[in-house]
Amino acid sequence: MPIIINLDVMLAKRKMSVTEIAEKVGITMANISILKNGKAKAIRFSTLEAICKELDCQPGDILEYRSE
Repeated sequence: MPIIINLDVMLAKRKMSVTEIAEKVGITMANISILKNGKAKAIRFSTLEAICKELDCQPGDILEYRSE
């Protein structure tokens, strides 16, 4: 899929764990893992907003498009 999810990169830059972001955003560890591993088929804008708020970043820092 040409949409790349850089959540793991942003978590490393902010020195935040998957557990910590899941708790702060209010979603399950399983769903954060699915998103982090690039297995997600969709993301709600409210979830993306909450992640960006906690990581102090823009959606483009998390989502990237690469043509195949």
